[in-house]
Amino acid sequence: MYPILEDAFLRYPMRKKVAGILLMQGLRVDKNGRIFSGNIEISPVKVARALQVDRRVVLETAAMIAGVPELFCIFESLAPTSFIRGVAKHLGFEVIEIEAEPHAVGIVSAVSGIIADSKISIRQIVSDDPDIYPSPKLTIVLEKRLPAPALIRIRELKNIIRISIG
Repeated sequence: MYPILEDAFLRYPMRKKVAGILLMQGLRVDKNGRIFSGNIEISPVKVARALQVDRRVVLETAAMIAGVPELFCIFESLAPTSFIRGVAKHLGFEVIEIEAEPHAVGIVSAVSGIIADSKISIRQIVSDDPDIYPSPKLTIVLEKRLPAPALIRIRELKNIIRISIG
């Protein structure tokens, strides 16, 4: 988690858990402490159930976020995004997940360059933030199957730990 959030929730581990899921899911908090996914209001009870915490913890977390300008400026503009990894096969696409050194520089550039050299379009690319996700991955949804020589080139890149194709 980001240092500003670590500091803000240092004495509130359950609120930190709630804030973490809001951040991961792109759920925003408005000035009244209400939680939204896009323009759809999300029930604090549903969030609490999903996290197995008391609903009051969710309400207190949202109120805290709304009341602290440094937190509010982070959470007021969050937005969920459509991530097609789970349905890519049904759409006729291929998915490659790459685990690399979390703070390595140039992984996205190097991998997308290899894919471009193969004349394959990238439909979606999502890089997990290592400060939010415990095991970040680079997920790439491709228009079609990547040829074996391109996969070998990717595997040989510096800082690549593992590649999964699915």
